Amino acid sequence: MTAAPLPTDIGRDLARIVEAAAEVILPFWRTELDVVRKADESPVTEADRAGEKVILALLAEQFPDIPAISEEHACEYGTPDEIGPRFFLVDPVDGTKAFVRGDPNFTVNIGLVDNGLPVAGAVCAPATGEVWFTADGGVVKREGPNAAETPVRVRAWPQGEALALVSHTMKEDKATALADQYGFSLRAPMDSSIKLARIAEGAADIYPRHGPTMEWDTAAGHALIVAAGGRFTTPEGEPFIYGKADQGFRNGWFVARGA
Repeated sequence: MTAAPLPTDIGRDLARIVEAAAEVILPFWRTELDVVRKADESPVTEADRAGEKVILALLAEQFPDIPAISEEHACEYGTPDEIGPRFFLVDPVDGTKAFVRGDPNFTVNIGLVDNGLPVAGAVCAPATGEVWFTADGGVVKREGPNAAETPVRVRAWPQGEALALVSHTMKEDKATALADQYGFSLRAPMDSSIKLARIAEGAADIYPRHGPTMEWDTAAGHALIVAAGGRFTTPEGEPFIYGKADQGFRNGWFVARGA
């Protein structure tokens, strides 16, 4: 059976959902939070759970035929052994460590995967109100649910110094090796998928990730990068595929780039 056509403006629908989750999450920011350590030692808070509840309820209401895989539910109950060609990937608070520290670089992510590739997505930064989402064959940004919308696009690789966004935890020797490999000279540490959104809007040039991530960490930002004219591939330049149920939805290494 052929899957039903996707809604034409699904990125905008996802933007409204991540904004709704952001409203629930933001009051927890910079408060005394109970932080629980998951099996992989990553943190989870009340904000993660509250945001996930809102997102999954709204997705089920608006898209009842499309299953969703969400980080906190997957960590508690496990990932499915198999998944169909079309599904949502949800991270209710990406960058929980930043959230707990009181830093603003945490995001809410929803990506839609169809036949192995992210085809729509929305990323919201609750601390600033910014939201980026796929729309009309490109990417749109707004700074609040009722704010003006601006199309954004990746920038060309600069003739001078290219800027890489990297993890806060990256060691100096690894950063130097990546700079030599990919040809950037400037770098800025940053948490969460906001790195991908910044590249999509043309504020940075590259994000090389030679380390572990999960599919829900990257699907929404991947959709933004590609829709904004950039590339998201393996380090060898091969397509970066989703729906790896046999691997617990774990990602391999990747490189996100502007134009």
